[in-house]
Amino acid sequence: MNDTIVTVVGNVVDAPRRNNTQNGAVTNFRLASTARRYDAGSEQFVDSGTFWVDVECWNGLSGNVAGSISKGDPVIVHGALTTHSWESENGPRSKPRIKAFAIGPNLAKGMSVFKRDRSGRAPDAVGAEGPAAVEVNPLSEAGYPTAGELVRGRDYEGEEPALHTADDPDLSEEPAHA
Repeated sequence: MNDTIVTVVGNVVDAPRRNNTQNGAVTNFRLASTARRYDAGSEQFVDSGTFWVDVECWNGLSGNVAGSISKGDPVIVHGALTTHSWESENGPRSKPRIKAFAIGPNLAKGMSVFKRDRSGRAPDAVGAEGPAAVEVNPLSEAGYPTAGELVRGRDYEGEEPALHTADDPDLSEEPAHA
């Protein structure tokens, strides 16, 4: 497989659009990533061009993206870079597209609360005692665990939803920004 794998940090520039196709659910949005550099002459940071790219998210990722991100959100997109080509009145056209494997919020720009998607888990994975890690094949066809799969040794398996609660006395109180 000779996919060009990229990770792009940028902002969502339009509202994600979700559609159901015969190949599954897909959510599309446009991403803008503007490079910044330090200009020694003016002694300040300056923008040095924007990379515009369409992002497509399939199946489980599609629903999570449609329900989680909005226009203006800072995100990190990881996926395979492709070229979408078509014919127009002016001849052949093309533009870059990322088939996303993973998308997340850019935590350098803010905070996020994660809610695990349990819809894709095996029916016997949740018993009367609550959720438990399931022995699964850790890699799907794409090389990643499928949506909702817990992988023993990778995922948190405790009763609490987080390793530390927000009111844990061992956590120091520090401002979110300095």
